[in-house]
Amino acid sequence: MKSIALLWFGIAVFSVGQAQAPKIFPDLVPNTQSNDSFKDQEWFEFRIHYGFFNASIATLKLEETILNNRPVFHAKGYGKTIGLARWFFKVEDHYESYFDPSSGVPYKAIRDIYEGGYTKDIETDFDHEAQEAFVHDKKKKTKTRIPISEKAQDFISAFYYLRNFLPPGELEPNRSFAINMFFDNDNYLFKLKYVGKETLNSKFGRVSCLKFKPIVQAGRVFKEKESVTLWVSDDRNRIPIRMQADLAIGSIKVDLEKFKNLKHPFRIEISQ
Repeated sequence: MKSIALLWFGIAVFSVGQAQAPKIFPDLVPNTQSNDSFKDQEWFEFRIHYGFFNASIATLKLEETILNNRPVFHAKGYGKTIGLARWFFKVEDHYESYFDPSSGVPYKAIRDIYEGGYTKDIETDFDHEAQEAFVHDKKKKTKTRIPISEKAQDFISAFYYLRNFLPPGELEPNRSFAINMFFDNDNYLFKLKYVGKETLNSKFGRVSCLKFKPIVQAGRVFKEKESVTLWVSDDRNRIPIRMQADLAIGSIKVDLEKFKNLKHPFRIEISQ
C-alpha cells in the first residue's frame, strides 16, 4: 500500500522506481527566474478517487520561514483516507520539506506516516556539499549517514523543483528528462516524458495543460512503465490539475479540488 499512499500527493509516482546509478540529465536546468511558479502561502487540496470511491484527500501548503539562520520554503503535505476507504484502510500521512528558494535543493525532509498499521517517523537532513543525507529514524532509534547523488530531491521538494525548473520553452513531444531523488534511504532516478498539450475539463472549467508520463517501474503496482499520466497547467503556475494511474488492482485518479494564493493568474478557457 505504500505506493498507493504516495500517489495521493500527485507527484508521488517517482518514489516507486527502482534504485539506479546517480545521474543528472543535462537538459533539466534552472529557470533564469527563480521561484517563478509559486509563492508564500500557496495551498492546494486534492481529491483522490479509487474506482467509484472518493478514497482520500491530500493538501499541500507552502510557507516562507528560517531554518538554521537561512531563508527557506517550508512545504507541508498531509493525506488521509476518508469515508468507506478509511474504514477499510486508515491512512494519516504527514510529509514536510525545507528547501532553498533559489536552487530548489532540500535541506530537511520529514516523513511521519500511518498506513493501516504501518508506521514511519523519519527526519532527513541533507548536506549537498558533502553529498550525504543524515537519516534519523525515530521509530527504530537509529541515525545513519547515506551518500546521495548530486542535487538530490526529497519527495515533496521535487514537486516544487519540477514546477520551477522544467526546460522553459523547450518542451518537445516525447522528450524525456530526469532528476535525482533520495527517498526511503535510497537514491533514485525519476524520469519524466513530455507527451504534448491537452485541454482538460475540470471543476474550474477548461484548462490548457502540459501532459507528462512519469516512467515508473512496471510490476506488482503499475501495469506498465507509462501507466501514469500527469496534467500540469500550461501557464506560469504549472500546477497539477489531474493525475491518473492504471494499477494492477484498479485505477486511481487525483483531481485538484481547491487552491489559494497562486503567484500568477489561473488561466481558464471560455467556450465561444
